[in-house]
Formats: sequence, structure tokens, C-alpha cells
Amino acid sequence: MIKVIDMRDDKKGDIYGRLPDRISMDDSSIMKTVGEVISSVRQKGDEALMEYASRFDNVKLTAETMRVSKEEIAEAYSRVDGELIEVIRKAKANIEAFHAKQKENSWFSSEKDGVILGQLYRPMEIVGVYVPGGTAAYPSSVLMNVVPAKVAGVPKVVMVTPPKKEGINPAVLVAANEAGVDEIYRIGGAQAVAALAFGTESIPKVDKIVGPGNIYVATAKRMVYGYCDIDAVAGPSEITVVADETANPCFVAADMLSQAEHDVMASAILITTSERLAEEVKKELEKQASRLSRKEIIEKSLENYGAIIITESLEKAMEVANRIAPEHLELCVQEPFSLLGSVRNAGAIFLGNYSSEPLGDYFAGPNHVLPTSGTARFFSPLNVGDFIKKSSIISYSAKALGSVKDDVIRFAEAEGLTAHANAIRIRFE
Repeated sequence: MIKVIDMRDDKKGDIYGRLPDRISMDDSSIMKTVGEVISSVRQKGDEALMEYASRFDNVKLTAETMRVSKEEIAEAYSRVDGELIEVIRKAKANIEAFHAKQKENSWFSSEKDGVILGQLYRPMEIVGVYVPGGTAAYPSSVLMNVVPAKVAGVPKVVMVTPPKKEGINPAVLVAANEAGVDEIYRIGGAQAVAALAFGTESIPKVDKIVGPGNIYVATAKRMVYGYCDIDAVAGPSEITVVADETANPCFVAADMLSQAEHDVMASAILITTSERLAEEVKKELEKQASRLSRKEIIEKSLENYGAIIITESLEKAMEVANRIAPEHLELCVQEPFSLLGSVRNAGAIFLGNYSSEPLGDYFAGPNHVLPTSGTARFFSPLNVGDFIKKSSIISYSAKALGSVKDDVIRFAEAEGLTAHANAIRIRFE
């Protein structure tokens, strides 16, 4: 079911090449379809949104029913178990507390007479959050995308989610209300992304779009980037576990399966120095998977994108992990903090046998919107700074400018930009 690669004999396998290629948005037919949807929404606005809702979702919408009412949100509370509502509130509090520590303040400095420099921090004015429908309707993702924006001070958060005959998942509506979403619209797919990026009669134009979606949503986000900002183009979920002989094989297997169940393209990898642990984890994967509801998805995921890699040392194990640059990295070793300094590339790092990955997905507080497909080499988790704009501040007095005018003029003339030089020179003639 899952491949075992023994790197002690320098058998590298092909795991490095397979992981980044799990998602591709170069399918010309998908790009053509998405391009047509975006163009239609730009030209026809709400009319296009209603047409697509009828065609793709088999739901009839009007301009009035497109927006979720306060009454619907209130009714959602009566349809969600009270204990789950309390869990949502506890998780929201943890996420809020963690992200509050990320806030930065505007600053000014005066290092020379007559010179003031600084940086002004301002939140974006309006942000759009895409929430998938169907089996991927996760209230946890609502919290993770909305709470950092609100902590950043974004005045208006607009949420979109696909329309369904049976209505929107009530837990999603509860999570949205608890997180502070200001407006909710029942639109989905590439058309929802286009509506957020360009605005319609009903949907406001936003500064940034965040949130996961299928290949059409991801392609649309990439195509509207530049008209507005986006979080990232996310790939399938993944976990890499680095473990020594002290790790519990039951725990390791369970955490690997927690990611493999997401999608047939999800990746679960164990890197260990223990041949015994490798064999025990392999057995546990088969044993535990056999009794899980998403068994078929798990088996395909493990077969195509899973691996158990045996290395000669933890140092080598960390080299492999850094090259993979996983979304989730678990360090299930005797002294996990001793390896923390060796981590160069990872979205979220879980230290020790009781820091299970699902803890980060739901409750601990750090964001679960993480870089995938090796992009942890240059991307970071979604955070408060993603919803902040920074403006540079420059203030020079006449005396301060006079002390550097010749340098600025010389630089401008060296680049052949005489108007630049003139703008400085004219102030002293």
C-alpha cells in the first residue's frame, strides 16, 4: 500500500519529483472555461451569477435571495449542537489570541535633524473569503480565514459559498457569524471569485480573496491576481513525520492517515532512523485504514504519494524533510526541541508525540492555512500581516534636503533622468 524507501543505501526514489507535480493549473481547457466565466461576470454581473447558479448548482437565485439573511443565520444556531457551538467559540478564542500577537504598529524615527522616516500600517478595507460547499464545507476554515482579518482590523469581510437546495451548512454559518463575517452570499465556483474581484450589483469588490477551493476556484484566483490580492494557490494537503525509535507507531500512523483521508492526492510521509518503527507504522497504516470511513481515498493517497523513508541519522532525516518542505511537519523524537533549529522549510511544526496535527487544524490557535507542494520554501502560514498594507513615510526639511541634494542629483543624472534631477535642483536655485 505504501512504499518503503531505504536511503541508507542511497536509494532516493522519486518522492521529490512527485510531490510538487500533484497540482497543475496549466490545463488549457480549465483556463479557457474559467476565463469565460470571469469575462461573463465582469460584463453581466448578478445576471451571470444567477445563470451559473442555475446551470452548475441547480439552484434558482434572485438578487434578493443571493445574500444570506440574518434570519437564516439565527436559524442555523438552532440546527447546530450546542456543544459544537461552544467548541467553535473556544477555537475562535484560541485563534484570536494567537494572531493578536502578530500585530505590528506604525513607527517613526528621526535619526538626523530635519529627517523623519517611518512606516504606516493600515488594514485592507474589504476582504473576500471563499468557503467550499459539499464535503469540504469546514467551519474550521471559516475561522482560520476570517479571524486574522478581523484581528488585523479589516472593517468588512464578505463570505461566499456555493448555493445548495438544502441550504448552507449551518455550522459554517455559525462559524462565520462567530468570527465576525459581515456579509454572506450563496455563490460559488470561479464565478464567485470573479464577483469578489470585480464586483457586481450585489457583491462588493474586495481587496483580497482568501480561502480554499477546487481547481476552477484556484485557477480563477490565479487569473484575477493583480486586480486584487489572493492568499495563495493551494495544493493538496500533506504531512511529513520525522521519528526516531522512541515514537509510538500507532500515533504516527494515525497522524499520517489524518492527512491521507483529505484527498487521493494528499501526501503522508514518514522519515525515520528506525527500521523497526518503519515496519510497525506500515502495519498500523493498514490496520487503522481498514476501519476508517474514507478507506478508498486513503489507500490511493498512500499508494501514489505516501512513503516511509529510512535514513541513517536524524541529521539526514531533517535534510530530507527540508527538501520536501511540507505543509505539516511533526517531530516525534525523544528531544523534539533539539531538532527545531534544523527546520528550514515547513508550514507548521508539531513538537512531540502529543502535538497531533489535527490539533493545529482545529483548536490550538496557529493558522491551518499553510503553504503546500514545497512552497514552504518561500511562503508562510496565513497571518495578520496578510491583511495589512504598509506605506513608507518620508519627511525632509529644506536643510536636510540641502545636505544630500548633490548626491540625489548625481544619481538621477547617472540614470539619464534629468527631470528627477531638476525636481531637486529647482528647490535651491
